[in-house]
Amino acid sequence: MPTEPLPPIGEMMAATVPMARTLNLEFGETSAERAVVSLPDQSAFHNHVGGPHAGAMFTLAESASGAIVLAAFGDQLKRAVPLAVRAEIGYKKLAMGAVTATAELGRPAADVLAELDAGERPEFPVKVAITREDGAVTGEMTIIWTLRPHG
Repeated sequence: MPTEPLPPIGEMMAATVPMARTLNLEFGETSAERAVVSLPDQSAFHNHVGGPHAGAMFTLAESASGAIVLAAFGDQLKRAVPLAVRAEIGYKKLAMGAVTATAELGRPAADVLAELDAGERPEFPVKVAITREDGAVTGEMTIIWTLRPHG
């Protein structure tokens, strides 16, 4: 039975995650190998030193991780729902201006799917780097995701 193709990941995220719309996140590359999401420089989301607020950067990184999870496992939505389990973020350098989050899966998708096929509830890390326009890494986040089977 053929499956319907998914709409573009950025459109899916904007339609289903109100915070992504609120922050005006811009979804660039979204593949099963890498997701790139940007947060434009917006004074409404600045902190006390004039850069993007830590909460906005957390949401940016979490959204990039969600984009790669959808790209890698979106074809599994009929049998499992992706959920973030826990996250850890480190703020490394002062972020000013627009920032970009780049997410990569921390385990091969095939291994995660093998666990799901075996009736397990797989967990897997997504690693995210947040960078300034000059390329400096301002933050790093690891988010543990799961695919929770329906029923």
